[in-house]
Formats: sequence, structure tokens, C-alpha cells
Amino acid sequence: MRPLLAGQQRQGDDAPEITDDRLRLIAMCCHPLLSADAQVALTLRLVAGLTTDEIARGFHLPATAIAQRIVRAKRALKEHRVVFGAGDPDVRDRLRSILDVIYLVFNEGYLPAAGETVTRGDLAPEARRLACLLTELLPGEPEPQALRALLSFQLSRWPTRAGPDGALLTLDAQDRAQWDRQLIADGARALELARRGERGPLLLQAELAGCHATAPTFAATDWGAILALYDELLAIQDTPVVALNRAVAVAMAAGPAAALPLLDRLAEEPALRGSHRVWAVRAEVHLRAGETRAALADYERALDLVTNEAERRYLTTARHLAQEEDPMPAVRKSPPGLIARFDELAQLAGDADRKLMFGYPVCVLRGNMFMGLHEDSLILRLAEADRAEFLGRYDAGLFEPMPGRPMKEYIVVPPSLVYDDAAIGEWVRRSRTWAEQLPAKKPKKKG
Repeated sequence: MRPLLAGQQRQGDDAPEITDDRLRLIAMCCHPLLSADAQVALTLRLVAGLTTDEIARGFHLPATAIAQRIVRAKRALKEHRVVFGAGDPDVRDRLRSILDVIYLVFNEGYLPAAGETVTRGDLAPEARRLACLLTELLPGEPEPQALRALLSFQLSRWPTRAGPDGALLTLDAQDRAQWDRQLIADGARALELARRGERGPLLLQAELAGCHATAPTFAATDWGAILALYDELLAIQDTPVVALNRAVAVAMAAGPAAALPLLDRLAEEPALRGSHRVWAVRAEVHLRAGETRAALADYERALDLVTNEAERRYLTTARHLAQEEDPMPAVRKSPPGLIARFDELAQLAGDADRKLMFGYPVCVLRGNMFMGLHEDSLILRLAEADRAEFLGRYDAGLFEPMPGRPMKEYIVVPPSLVYDDAAIGEWVRRSRTWAEQLPAKKPKKKG
């Protein structure tokens, strides 16, 4: 009898045949020679087509760590002369890694870490299709049923997660009449089958998704039951992400005062403090507690870190609404239309930081403010030659935050120019270029 090649597996009589090409490739890449983390990272890169950065965000790790993990996995397969033959691997031997891959692919499609939109339509429905295939291949296994339930519940909200303008809609703002009842019913059937197994992480997450999917209204959500499920999940999967989600449930079930100490600690977690989500959650909880100034600071931190543009727009709007409730507002607030225009112009500033200064939005590069709003005016900081050209060309003057005290490097943009796309775009770019040449300012030491 001809010996098996490395990487091939003898197909037993009861091993399920994989007829789907993508699922077969996923199973092949989840090779037992590799660690579970390496299997998942390699499969996401080679089969699902996710970038290293996208995989890193799913693992809450630096991209360099994921890149090294993938390189080591490829090297190990090469050193052991692994050849992927025609025979199907037994999915049961590799089930945990396959489930992880499908779940991470779904997450990237359901809320992409980067890009312009709330969803990435090619990934999430495909992940659910693969989960359904697994339940058909392994009808007696509860974990594939748990994943199918989880993804069906989550995907049922797909049409309502963004408004007509592409803006992110949170659970409380979604039209539940448009939720897909067939997917919710499919999730409920799969959940019943999954309950025959152990109460592991996938089952508990499916139970949580089911609580949200079956609540008739947001106000009717059983936050007590959700908190109890998160307590159970945290006991077996004590991760910062689970703890963050639990903190949200604490805020809803027990009030913001109970959640804020938890969020303060989570903001120091290495796996979370570089993510916008902990700061966005803390901002909303601070708002519910009536601590508007703290909420504004958290929104600013979240905006510094967010990489998905749809989420950025949502956070920007939330920050503006919170600013209107600020008990210590600016002397006179900028009109909403000008604030919206500033946000559009700030996109031309590239990776510059956006902050609040004395209640007004500004763009800052290496500690130097170069563009901002003040009352009804857009302010730009320009080099001397650019400033002289600007003042000579337009009916404009220097910025005077107080009468008779001009700031010589800052000019006030005439209102008509603010909305002239071609002209103002050039001056915003000149302003940023000047800021790049200025010496970096060191942050002031506290205390």
C-alpha cells in the first residue's frame, strides 16, 4: 500500500466528505502540526484573504506579532514537508480552529476594523454559509450549532445596522420590524440543538445574541439575564473584550455608577487601551452619569484611535451632541453646519489629531494646532509667505481671540471661501504642511 504524504490524512469510513472547496481549504490549513493560534492566523491569511492588519485586530495583537506567527507557520509546514493532497482531512480533528476561523471572518464582515462602511458584505454572509455547512457535516456536534445560532442572530440585524446615509445605527436606533425573522428562527432552532452540549463560550455568546434578537424592543431587553450570561462567560473566558462587554451590561442593568470603575480599569488593559471601543463605551457611560466633560475627553480619545470611517462619523456626531450638553461650553458655539464642514475639511489633514480646545474642534500635528474653529470662523495657521499671499488675495484678517490681541500666524478664513472646495482644500494642505515643519511640542507634564 502506498504511504500517505505528509499532510495527508487517511480517510476513515465515518469521516465526513467535504464537498465545499472553501471549507476544505480551511480544514487543510488548520493542520494539527501548528498551534491553534497559528492555524487560525494562517487560514485567515491564505484562505479568507484577510490582511495581516485585519487579522491582528481580530486577535487584539500588534500586526508584527501576527506577521511573525504566519511566517513561522509556513516555515513549520515547509520543514515537515507538508503537502496538501486530494484527501479530505477529518473536520472533527480540527473543529475548534475551523470554528475560530469562521467566527473571525464573520466579525470582520459584520463590523470591519477599517474602511468606509459599517459592514463588509462579502464576508459575514459567507461565514454563516460555512457555519451552516459544518452543521450539516457534523449534525451531532453542538458547537457548530452554537456558531450557526450566533451568526444567524447577528446577521438578522444586517439591513438595519446603517441608515440610508451609511451612518452606524446602534441597537436602540434600529428598526426591529426589519430584522430577518427567518434568520432569528434559524438561530433559535440551532440554539436548541447547541444546548445539548457543554455551556462553552460559543453557546454562551449565542445565548447573548438570542437575548437581543428576541427582545421586542430595546427597552424590553432583559439586561439582568444578559449580565448573568456575561458572568458565566467571564468565568470560563476571562478576557478584556468579554469584560468590556460585561461592563456595558452592568451599566444597563445596575446603572452607570456601577460600570465606571470597571471601565477605568479596562482602559488600562494593554489589549484595549489602543482600541477606540473602550473609550467610546466609557464616553457613553460618562454621559449617562451626567459627567459631560469626562465624556468629551473619552470621545476625543476614541476618535484618535478609530479606523473605521462609519464609526468615526458616529463618534463625531455623538461628541457634538455631548458638547451641546457641556456645563462649561465655549463662549459661543460654532453652528452645526460649520462643524460639519470642519469635519469634511479635517479629512484633508490626513493623520492629524482632532481634539477640542476651549470647546472648539481643532486639528493638531505633533502638538501644534494648525486648523480650528472659533465661534463662526474657520482659523488656519500659515507660514509667513503663505499668510502674506492669503491676506493679499482675500478680504481677510488675522485671528484675534481677544479684541486687539491678534495671533500673527493665524488667519480667519472668509465665510465664502470655507465652502469653496478647490480653494479651501489648497489652503488646508498648506496649513498642514507648515505644521509639519514646526518643532514638535512636548506634552505638558501633569502635576
